[in-house]
Amino acid sequence: MTDQQNNYSGALAVLTSLFFIWGFLTSLNDILIPHLKAVFTLNYTQAMLVQFCFFAAYFVMSVPCGYLVDRVGYKPGIIVGLTVAGGGCLLFYPAAALHAYPLFLTAFFVLASGITLLQVAANPYVTVLGNPDTASSRLTLTQAFNSLGTTIGPYFGSLLILATAVKTSAELASFNAEQLSVYQAAEAAAVQQPYLWLAAVLFGLAAVFAFLKLPAVTATAPAASAGAMAEPEAAASAWRFPLLVLGALAIFVYVGGEVAIGSFLVNFLGQADIAGLTEQEAGKLVSFYWGGAMVGRFIGAVAMRKVHPGKALIFNALCAAGLVGLAMLADGRVATVAILAVGLCNSIMFPTIFSLALTGLGSHTGQGSGILCSAIVGGALIPLLQGLFADRIGIQYAFFVPLLCYLYIAYYGKRCARQLRFNTD
Repeated sequence: MTDQQNNYSGALAVLTSLFFIWGFLTSLNDILIPHLKAVFTLNYTQAMLVQFCFFAAYFVMSVPCGYLVDRVGYKPGIIVGLTVAGGGCLLFYPAAALHAYPLFLTAFFVLASGITLLQVAANPYVTVLGNPDTASSRLTLTQAFNSLGTTIGPYFGSLLILATAVKTSAELASFNAEQLSVYQAAEAAAVQQPYLWLAAVLFGLAAVFAFLKLPAVTATAPAASAGAMAEPEAAASAWRFPLLVLGALAIFVYVGGEVAIGSFLVNFLGQADIAGLTEQEAGKLVSFYWGGAMVGRFIGAVAMRKVHPGKALIFNALCAAGLVGLAMLADGRVATVAILAVGLCNSIMFPTIFSLALTGLGSHTGQGSGILCSAIVGGALIPLLQGLFADRIGIQYAFFVPLLCYLYIAYYGKRCARQLRFNTD
């Protein structure tokens, strides 16, 4: 192994901490949504404003972040991203103390703005640190640690945030002033303390990255192989690359579908005809949904060295669509297992779509990465759309929304399998 490869291996090891922490933070939304829904007596559409504000930050901030990374480099972008995310975590303290839902939504937006910058910097950084032909495998491996964070996050949140059952309006009406004050303080502390700890971790990571020496690499995408039908390097804009444009839509529906399912899991599993679980018990099961993605990514990191990424995408997307359909039609344990198993199918989708969409962009990689990350706004719009349907036709049938998302992803995989040929030797 060369010195450069050793250098790259060390950098990749350090970058996995970023994938872990933003996965942990993102999955906590699935626990805060039912908590805030109960605390503020929201309907499903109103509760999904959490995801709307969180993922809207990707749309608003991703392209500017792409230009920032192109200008200042990967490492400074990572440091700024960690600092902004830490500031977002600090905002949860006054939001809980003041019992203000709009301030919670603001905190989610600021937190996600920092995570957006981390995504824009770290994802393409991983793709260029090594052999272009194994970029999908390499990004899948680092995303596996992202899934480790999303697996631990809901369990952690359930123990701390959902430990105390939220009182109903009737129960609150029976409280005197002192009892109400004690109850509200306990509910606020359940949110404040975990996010103060997370802010400390983020600021600490920013300090660590400030002192680390990371390899300087040129912002180039995975080069297309000999058989790839790539656009010329001299293209005026990343928007001229068809696989990028279609890939941005695939990222949009993938993130939207994955987030929508996760956002509704606690309430779905709490229904009497599904699992009839308490919020805390259901919250712990959310870890199995994200844990499936973690297991699948570790497996995919190895398997995709021999399997064409487009074909793997088709297979996983069709399996996910089938499982969502089963969860819509069944009840009890079958519906529970089916919807949780979708996480396993999600495993390789994001890194595979991301690396396929960046193929052949060359000097437009920063812009392309910004476009792809802005497409993560699907996590804002699709859960909100599913919330509108859930308020009208119920949670179970509203899952037709992510089902359609997975069908498009299968189409994108087919398009990539036709257009690109990768060296899997």
